[in-house]
Amino acid sequence: MSNTIANTAVLPLEGIRVIEFSHMVMGPTCGMILADLGAEVIKIEPPSGDKTRQMTGLGMGFFRTYNRNKKSVVLDIKSSEGKASLLALLAESDVMIENFRPGLMDSLGLGYQALSQQFPELIYVSHKGFLPGPYENRLALDEVVQMMGGLAYMTGPEGRPLRAGASVNDIMGGMFGAIGVLAALMQRGKTGSGQEIQSALFENCVFLSASHMQQVAMSGEVPPPMPSRVSPWTIYDVFTLDNDEQLFIGAVSDKQWKILCNVLDRQDLLDDPTLQKNEQRLKVRDGLLRTLGETLKHHDIDELSAKLDAAGLPYAPITRPDELLQDEHLKASGGLVPMQTDDGGTTDVVLLPLMMGGKRPQVRHPLPKVGEHTEEVLGKLNITA
Repeated sequence: MSNTIANTAVLPLEGIRVIEFSHMVMGPTCGMILADLGAEVIKIEPPSGDKTRQMTGLGMGFFRTYNRNKKSVVLDIKSSEGKASLLALLAESDVMIENFRPGLMDSLGLGYQALSQQFPELIYVSHKGFLPGPYENRLALDEVVQMMGGLAYMTGPEGRPLRAGASVNDIMGGMFGAIGVLAALMQRGKTGSGQEIQSALFENCVFLSASHMQQVAMSGEVPPPMPSRVSPWTIYDVFTLDNDEQLFIGAVSDKQWKILCNVLDRQDLLDDPTLQKNEQRLKVRDGLLRTLGETLKHHDIDELSAKLDAAGLPYAPITRPDELLQDEHLKASGGLVPMQTDDGGTTDVVLLPLMMGGKRPQVRHPLPKVGEHTEEVLGKLNITA
């Protein structure tokens, strides 16, 4: 094996060109991952721009979050000129991403079957609600598949299914799309041929619920929702402290139980012969949690957190998204970095949660304005924007 140190300035997907037709979260996530890893990702927008740019409410942050490191090219693919420009781009590209409703790209002559005839090396990534099957033409949203994929049932209290507080399936769909692209690029290097990659919301959600499905298969019993779960550990809960601050605390072994008793100065619990083993504590779990709750409500969250940290016990404050913008670990570890926005401002964005060669893939370009790179990209193909 060579001892030569890899040139970390060269990103792994440098030289790969990706054409992205997508909006909202799933397709843009796939494109962003590839862009962060060094691919040239060209986002095709309609003349009016991606509608996600103008979203409000919970969707307000979508465009900024999932569209960094890309170029924006405006094309009207319903016009003959726009379609001709796109085909010229695809002739010079490796990957195409789309996440529109089933049948739309086929109706425009831009489905995989049509394009693969003209571009046999093209890797074509479709992000849908469902993989092929009885459900494939149903309209799907993250919330829809969370309800039908087991996740909402497991998240909420009994009788109150509750979606997760983030678009987990949209994001996972983009991740699996990107994984498929990486595998297809490897395979194309061996065969010379591209292929179609499909990723879907429903199948993502079922994958998240897979361990619970196996739990049923092994036990014969339907697992209760997480708020009603039978915990295998006595101390594994959220407690209310002084000033109504909340803190999750876990003690998942007999050793950790003893450490927690010492941290809380509860010698009586430490010495109680009926509480020495986890099996013993589980039998009186509800009462024991109330007892600890009475003690914990007099503790300051910062002081207790420091003690738990020093003792090596698992704990966590209940953190809001706005507080994460000031998180000391994210800031010190480089997980939050500034990015210039399309309106000329600056915002801190979250990088991909991985390191390569000891470094995090970085923000390399400002967030693109609508059509900012149209002349640059098309000009290289001798096409007038």
